[in-house]
Amino acid sequence: MNEYRTVLAGLIGAGIQASRTPALHEREGDAQGLRYLYRLIDLDVLGVDAGALPDLLAAAERMGYTGLNITFPCKQAVIGLLHELSDEARGIGAVNTVVLRDGRRIGHNTDCLGFAEGFRRNLSDAPRERVVQLGAGGAGAAVAHALLSEGVQQLTVFEVDSARAQALVDNLNAHFGGQRARVGHDLAGAATEADGLVNTTPVGMAKLPGAPLPLELLHSGLWVAEIIYFPLETELLRHARSLGCRTLDGGNMAVFQAVKAFELFSGVEADAERMLAHFGRM
Repeated sequence: MNEYRTVLAGLIGAGIQASRTPALHEREGDAQGLRYLYRLIDLDVLGVDAGALPDLLAAAERMGYTGLNITFPCKQAVIGLLHELSDEARGIGAVNTVVLRDGRRIGHNTDCLGFAEGFRRNLSDAPRERVVQLGAGGAGAAVAHALLSEGVQQLTVFEVDSARAQALVDNLNAHFGGQRARVGHDLAGAATEADGLVNTTPVGMAKLPGAPLPLELLHSGLWVAEIIYFPLETELLRHARSLGCRTLDGGNMAVFQAVKAFELFSGVEADAERMLAHFGRM
């Protein structure tokens, strides 16, 4: 029956031409015998910003899209345009996957479980008493939830927008109880004491090169995780590895969030190991 099942999906975001997500979804669709088409809807190419989201969602519905992935800078802006949120998306306050079904837009967040799965596979025995997170945007919110779910005792969040940092910290402490999250003010001091550091900012992407913090703040006692996957080895990870740090690249989150999104769009269970292999070959 699968050969008659069709999926039309897309990714809305800014500067996404290098995304590997379309190939990841389409190759798994091919392997499953699905007719699976995945398109990029790049705000930069279209010459618009997140204010175009209402028109883009309406157009996707009219054209019969099955669902949409949502990335920077739209993961929080899209929420007010949806009819329904999954419990996870509501708790995190960010959406990266929208299922379009029967005239309704249902928001999900697969970033959280995507990061958590990569963390469990690669850093399961890593110390997690104190962790520093850079960034508090839509992806940052999902990663922060994943970190506390995976047992991080004290998460210190650094973000240029102090109100956004405080909102995330308040959300985390309300969700997990206690005061396990806090807004950071002294990055050098926090990095010195930390077991791990996670970058959820876009700094380090091919289109925004550089490092998200002064590299001299890294030390060999840190594990360092990244959610950027283009390039797979960012300046941050390269320097961390040169110091002997354990590292987690952004490919893990990219693949495992796509596994769940594929299942939400298609209704078919994805083969996570095959999708990891596809990503590796790309």
